[in-house]
Amino acid sequence: MRLVIGSDHAGWMLKGAVIDHIRSLGHEVIDVGSYDDKPVDFPDIARQVAAKVTSGEAERGIMVCGTGVGASIAANKMKGIRAAVCHDIYSAHQSVEHDDVNVMCIGAQIIGPWLAQDLVTSYLAAEFSTDEDFRRRVEKLQQMDAEG
Repeated sequence: MRLVIGSDHAGWMLKGAVIDHIRSLGHEVIDVGSYDDKPVDFPDIARQVAAKVTSGEAERGIMVCGTGVGASIAANKMKGIRAAVCHDIYSAHQSVEHDDVNVMCIGAQIIGPWLAQDLVTSYLAAEFSTDEDFRRRVEKLQQMDAEG
């Protein structure tokens, strides 16, 4: 799978550990920044992550900021993105299985590298369910997205 990952200055160190783990699982990574601890606005990075996902250049995205919340809000402003904050393994896979989440957001000030690795593994292994109920609900989300 080809993934895009981005972070703000609060998440850039954890992002490095996440990238190493993604590559160890055999996936490709596009890193859109940030690349150091100099302040950067998370909406700018979220926009870049979202653009790679919606263009098809990446199948899924990951955002790392302080809490994951700001990244999730910003990513969800972009048409075609379904982002979720995931700080537990269950949410990391169920968000994909039930809600077809295409951007997982994590908080570097909330979780450490070991849990981040488990979250990423769970997120990447998950597939959107073929259950009609989940498909219908995601279709309604897509309609809402189109209507604005």
